[in-house]
Amino acid sequence: MSFIESLEKIRAKPKKRIVGLMSGTSADGVTASLVEVEGNYTSTKVNLINYHTYSYDEHIRALIFELFDPKKSNVEKICEANFLLGEVFAKAAVEVVKDSNLNLSEIDLIGSHGQTIYHMPNGKIVKKSTLQIGELAVIAERTGVTTVGDFRKRDIAAGGDGAPLVPYVDFILFRSDKKSIVIQNIGGISNLTFLPSGCSEEEVVAFDTGPGNMVIDYLIKKYTAGKLSYDVDGQIASRGEVSKELLNYFMSNEYFNIPPPKSTGREVFGSHFAESFALQGEKLGLKKEDIIATATALTAESIVKSYEDFILSKGTIDEVYIAGGGLKNKTLVNMIRKRLPQIPVLPFDVLGFSSEARESVYFAILANEFIHGNKANLLSATGAHKKVLLGTLVPGNF
Repeated sequence: MSFIESLEKIRAKPKKRIVGLMSGTSADGVTASLVEVEGNYTSTKVNLINYHTYSYDEHIRALIFELFDPKKSNVEKICEANFLLGEVFAKAAVEVVKDSNLNLSEIDLIGSHGQTIYHMPNGKIVKKSTLQIGELAVIAERTGVTTVGDFRKRDIAAGGDGAPLVPYVDFILFRSDKKSIVIQNIGGISNLTFLPSGCSEEEVVAFDTGPGNMVIDYLIKKYTAGKLSYDVDGQIASRGEVSKELLNYFMSNEYFNIPPPKSTGREVFGSHFAESFALQGEKLGLKKEDIIATATALTAESIVKSYEDFILSKGTIDEVYIAGGGLKNKTLVNMIRKRLPQIPVLPFDVLGFSSEARESVYFAILANEFIHGNKANLLSATGAHKKVLLGTLVPGNF
C-alpha cells in the first residue's frame, strides 16, 4: 500500500482514533488526549476516551525556560531541544494509548501543537514569525503513526498572527442558534472565543486578552523561593488586598487597547513584565500577598475590559465558560464573576469534556481537519489574508 492509499483509507473511516498533544505557555508538561472523531468541519463529533498530563522532568522544564530567554538560549540548545521534546511528546502519545488498553496500530493520527518557544506577531527582521518545537519526525518514527503539526506557520505565511487557532474548533463544536457565548481560556496567556448566536465563521470574535497565569506564576515562584510554582486555589491572592494604583499602572499597557485580531505571548507578558510588576509593587510598599492579589486582578480586569471594549459594545453575552489552568484559581474566577454579575460564569467542563484536555483535544481535531482538506484558520481571529490548510504532515508506517 502506498502512503496516498493509506491516507485515503484513514480519511474514509467513519470514526477515527486520534491522539492530540499540547504543551502551553506555562510549560508544565505535555497533555495527551485520545479521542474518537466522527465527521469533519461542522459535522464533527468528538468523544474523549482518555487524557493525561505528563509533567516535564525538572531539567527539561528548566531547559525550556532557558529557550524562552534570548540571553540564555542559543542555536545548539534549540536544535537539541527540538529532538528531545519530540521524544517527550512521542512518549506521551505512547503512554496515553497504552493506558487506554489500545495499541498504536489502532491509532489513525496524531495532532501535535508542540512547545512554543517564541512567538513574534510584530517582528524585527520579518513582519511575523513563530517557533514551536517537538520534532514531528521523531513522533512519527517512535509511534509509527501519521503525525500532523506546525499548525501556526501557514497562517502566518498568509499574513495572520498564527494565533489564536482554537476558535475554529470552538466554532465547529459549540456554536449555537439560541445563545451567544464566550469560551475564555486562561492558560499562561488568556484568550477568548465569542460565538454570537447563529454565527457564521466570519462573525466569530477571538483574540488573546493578555496575561493569564503567567504573571501570577512568576510572582509565586519569586516570593516562595521556588517552593510553589502556582497559587493553589488562589489561596495566597485571597489573603491580599488589590492595589488600585498598581493595577491601574499596568492596565495602561498598550496591548489592552489594541482592537482585535491580536495575539501576544511571553515576549510581552513574561518574566520582564512580571519582574517590573513586582518592583513597582514593592516601591509602593505592598506586601507580597497584595502584589499577588493585584496580579490576579490584572488578569481578571484585562479579561473583562476585553468584553466591555470589543464584545459588549456590539452585542450581548449569555454565558461565559472558563477553561485552562486559571479555572482552578478560585480567587481569579470569583474576581471575574464579581465584575460580571449579570452573566453566568461556568466551568468549560459542562460543555462535555475536561477543561484540562481541551486544547490537546482541539489539536487532534485540527489534524482531522487537515486530512480532510479543510482550511482551518478563522480570518477574524488571526487576521490572515485568506483561508489556508493548517499543518505539516509526517507519514507514519504504511
